[in-house]
Amino acid sequence: MARPAPPAAGADQAPAALPRFPSGARPAPESRRHALLVRGTAVLALLATVAYLTWRVTATLEPHAWWASLGMLALEAHAAVGLGLFVFSLWDVDTGPRAAPVTTSDMRVAVLIPTYNEPEEVLLPTVAAAVALEPAHETWVLDDGDRPDVRRLASELGARYVTRPDRRHAKGGNINHALGLVDAELVAMLDADHVPTPGFLTNTLGYFGDEGVALVQTPQDFYNLDSFEHAEPTRRSGLGEQSLFYRAVQPGKNRWGAAFWCGTGAVLRVAALRAVGGVAVGSVTEDIHTTIRLHRAGWRTVYHNEVLARGLAAGNAKQYLLQRRRWGTGAMQVLRTDNPLFGRGLTPAQRVAYMATLLGWFDAWRTLGYVLLPALVLLTGASPVRASAAVFLPAFGTVLVAHQTAIWLLGRGYARPLLAVEFEMVRMPSNLAATLTLLRLRPVGFRVTPKGRGGRHRERDPGPALLWLLAGVSVLALAWGTATMAGLTPLHYGTMWTVLAAAAWLLVNTAFLLAALRRIRSPRFSVERRRSVRLDVSLPARLSAVECRVGNLSLTGALVETVDPPDVDDQTRLIVGLPGPHPPLGLSCLVRSRVDRDGVALCGVEFLPGQRPVLARLTRALFQEYGSPAVLSIGADEAGRSPEVAA
Repeated sequence: MARPAPPAAGADQAPAALPRFPSGARPAPESRRHALLVRGTAVLALLATVAYLTWRVTATLEPHAWWASLGMLALEAHAAVGLGLFVFSLWDVDTGPRAAPVTTSDMRVAVLIPTYNEPEEVLLPTVAAAVALEPAHETWVLDDGDRPDVRRLASELGARYVTRPDRRHAKGGNINHALGLVDAELVAMLDADHVPTPGFLTNTLGYFGDEGVALVQTPQDFYNLDSFEHAEPTRRSGLGEQSLFYRAVQPGKNRWGAAFWCGTGAVLRVAALRAVGGVAVGSVTEDIHTTIRLHRAGWRTVYHNEVLARGLAAGNAKQYLLQRRRWGTGAMQVLRTDNPLFGRGLTPAQRVAYMATLLGWFDAWRTLGYVLLPALVLLTGASPVRASAAVFLPAFGTVLVAHQTAIWLLGRGYARPLLAVEFEMVRMPSNLAATLTLLRLRPVGFRVTPKGRGGRHRERDPGPALLWLLAGVSVLALAWGTATMAGLTPLHYGTMWTVLAAAAWLLVNTAFLLAALRRIRSPRFSVERRRSVRLDVSLPARLSAVECRVGNLSLTGALVETVDPPDVDDQTRLIVGLPGPHPPLGLSCLVRSRVDRDGVALCGVEFLPGQRPVLARLTRALFQEYGSPAVLSIGADEAGRSPEVAA
C-alpha cells in the first residue's frame, strides 16, 4: 500500500500523529424503530422464500431435465436454510449482560500467550503490551518452540517463560500444560500476534462477579489494514472479511447463550476449564470445542463487543486459505466427535446457534453449484425450470432482492454483499477440502498460520487450480452457448429464456471468479518481505542530532525525512518524540536506504538488535492513541544522545 509522504523536516508546528486505528468501541444499543425494520424485513424475506419454494416444488419442476431442476431447487433450499440461520443468529445483537470496568481486582489473573514459531518482532508487541496491563496480574509466555531468544525476551520485558518437554496436542496441549503451573483464578488468552489495548482486563474482569460465567470473548480486530482480508473501499474504516462475524454474528449469540471462545482476546475462569477436563484437544479448533463442553456443563459465556486487542490478519492468500482450512477442518472434527445437535446439556437455542456456525462451512458446496449449474445448462441445453420468463423471473428476482436486503440490514452495517461473494469464491477450494475431512478418520495435525516475513522476493500466488478450472469451464460454456445460438453446434436449445438467463448468471459468476483470482495473484498480497508492519505516524525526531520527522514506524525500523541525512550504512541514533507524558525514546539504528527529493532526503533506517525495553515502550505508544501533541525537548550531547531517553 502506498504510504503518504511525511510532513516536511523540522516542521515542529505540524501536529503529531500516532497510528489511528478504526474505532472498536462498543456499539450503541439499536433503536426500537431500527430493530423493528430489521426484523420485519427478515420475516418478510423468510415468508417470501417459503411461498416461492412451495410454488417451485408444486408448479415448476421439469421432469425432462430432472437433474438440473432438482439441482437448482436444492441450491435454493440450501440458501433458504442459510437465510433462516442468519436471521436466527442476528435477530438481536444487543442482548447480554453489561459490566462496569474494574480498576482493581481481588481475583488472581494470568495472561497466557501461546507461541510456537512466531518471530520476535511479532511476539514482542504482544508481550510488552500484556505486561503493562492493569490491574495486577502475571504474564506467561508459553513457548512450544523452546527458543532461548524468546526466554530472554520474556525475562527482559517482565514476563514469565515456560516450555514443555513435548508439543502434544499443539496449542490446546500448551495451554493445558500452563494451567497446571499458574496460580490464577482467571486466565486471559492472547495469540502471539494479538496486542491488547490498555482496557483489555479492566473491561472484561467485571463479568466474573457472576460465578456462573466461564468465558468473556472480545472481537478479533487487526492492525495491518493492508492485509489480504481488507478491501480497498473499506480499509480506512477497518472493515474486513471477518468484521461481520465478530461485530454482529457473535454479539447476536449472546441472546441464545451461545457466544464461544475464538482462541484469542478472551478471559476464562480456570475452575470452569478444570471442571471440563481443560482445553479440548480432540480437534484443531480447541476454542469452540471447549466452549461446547463448558455449555454442556452448565457454564455461561458472554460476548463483549468492544475491540480490546488487535492482531495480524492474513497477509496473503496462502496464509488466508491455510487458516480457513484449519478452522473448517476443526469444525468437521467437532461435528464428528462432539456434535452439538446430540448429547445432553445444551438448550435447543444453543444447538441451533452452534450448528449455524459449523454448517456454514458447507456453503462452499452451494457456491460450487452456483458456478456449475448455469454452465451445465449452456453445455447441455437442459432447462431447470418449467415456467414462462414473465412468471419466473419476477418471482426469482423478488426473492433475491428480499434475501439481499434482509442480509444487509441484519448485518448492521458490517455486511458487504459484493465483497462477501468475492471471498466466497476465494475460500471455496479450502472450505471444500475442509468439509471432506468429515469423512476422514485419521487425526489432522495443527498447522500454525505463518506470520511476519515470508521471503525476500515478491512472488505471485498462482491461484488455486479449482478456481482456474471453474473459470475455464465457464468461458468454455459461454463460448459453446454463443456458438449454439448461432447454429454452429449440433445442440438445439428448447427454452431460450433459460439459456439467456444461464448465460447472464454465468457471466456474473465468471466476473467474481476472476476477481477472486485477481486478489489472490495481486502483487500487493505476495510474499511479505518486511519483518514487521509499518504504521503511519507523524512525529518530531532527531537523526544524528539533526531535527527531522518520522513518517512511519515499526518495531524494526522507520522512514525519516531530514534535510541533513547521514550516509547509507552509517550507524546512528534516532530520537523520537512521543505524545502525552511519555519522554522521547532513542534507538540505535543503521541507515539502509536514502532517496533525495528537492533538497529533502527520505531515509529508511533499521533498528539494531538488543533494544527490547525501548521497543516495548515504542509498542505501548504505537498501539495507544493519545490526544496530546508530541514534545521533543532534548538536551542532546555531541553524540546525539539524551539523558531523558531510557535505553
